[in-house]
Amino acid sequence: MAAGEIRVLVVDDSAVIRSLIADSITATPGMMVAGTAEDGQKALEILDVVRPDVITLDVQMPHMDGLATLDAILLRRPIPIIMVSSLTKLGAETAMDALDRGAVDYLAKPDYGEKTRTALRDELPQKIRMAAGCDVQRILEIRRSQKLRIAQRVAQRGASPAGTKPAGGGPADGKAVPGYLPPELAGKCVALGISTGGPPALAQLFASIRPPMPPIIVVQHMPPSFTKPLAWRLDSLGELSVKEAASGDVLEPNCVLVAPGGKHLQVRRVGGSVRAVVTDGQVVSGHKPSVDVMMKSVVEAFGSSCLGVIMTGMGRDGADGCRAIRAAGGYVLGQDEATSDVYGMNKVAFVEGNVDRQFALDDAAAVIAHHVRKLRVAALV
Repeated sequence: MAAGEIRVLVVDDSAVIRSLIADSITATPGMMVAGTAEDGQKALEILDVVRPDVITLDVQMPHMDGLATLDAILLRRPIPIIMVSSLTKLGAETAMDALDRGAVDYLAKPDYGEKTRTALRDELPQKIRMAAGCDVQRILEIRRSQKLRIAQRVAQRGASPAGTKPAGGGPADGKAVPGYLPPELAGKCVALGISTGGPPALAQLFASIRPPMPPIIVVQHMPPSFTKPLAWRLDSLGELSVKEAASGDVLEPNCVLVAPGGKHLQVRRVGGSVRAVVTDGQVVSGHKPSVDVMMKSVVEAFGSSCLGVIMTGMGRDGADGCRAIRAAGGYVLGQDEATSDVYGMNKVAFVEGNVDRQFALDDAAAVIAHHVRKLRVAALV
């Protein structure tokens, strides 16, 4: 073993998948297979012997499933864990649950043929390398804080007297009226980009943010089948309406559109409204959906009336979009290092001078609400 190699424990009940993952790790410079296990119980038995730096963990296994194994491992040691889930609605929901519990990342694995091999060969080594540098103890502390904040907000909403409308003109069911917006927010938009560590961070944000708010457009790096469950989850947590975007959707106040996994999301002025445009196409800035693609289209539609928000994530997607927002006279907020799972996308945007102010995740809702009100309304034709 070469000095500094990343030791990986592979846990999967499929001998074929274990072999594919092991081959991918072995073929990657700077990594080695420390051990393999066919289920969670076996993984716990060999954990202290193989001393892994990173664990890849299957979600669906006999005897002890992935979530139970995740909990048991993290109770013993804060090791970076990447969940390997199926590319299904159930796989998406389980992966998001795992992130809430302290998993560092997940790999959405197609269930057949060459697509499976491609995901394990091309995507997994990148995720392993990123995970190996994570401070899992800090991530666990962030997760505990997120859970507490979300629980507090949900409890506050549940304690509201029946029939009480939330601030901003919302109905008794706790959702804001889509068309309501005070004059100081009219004609504005929030463009938010996020990646690794995003689902728990978005859950905390949207459990806390209160109407009235202008339309919010979100790009979360996710594969197909994962963004719709994410939107459902976010919609259930707060007072804004959240949905996966579809072409033709009108941007409305107090509503959030989430880019579909595997597609680009742009916005375009059509007559007197701004509508979502969902397209296929080439990967941009390493991703599809791309934050850069979304933000640049929001600049074209809203000009200086755009608030950019760049949050936790690996890579540099969004840095060019943030630059475009500032060049148009808009304002850009960036999540700080202390509360980010991965200080990557937001760091690049900040270091390149494209972030006006950084914020802690606990303050995100208040900071966004404050700065969106300060935007200058553009005179767009």
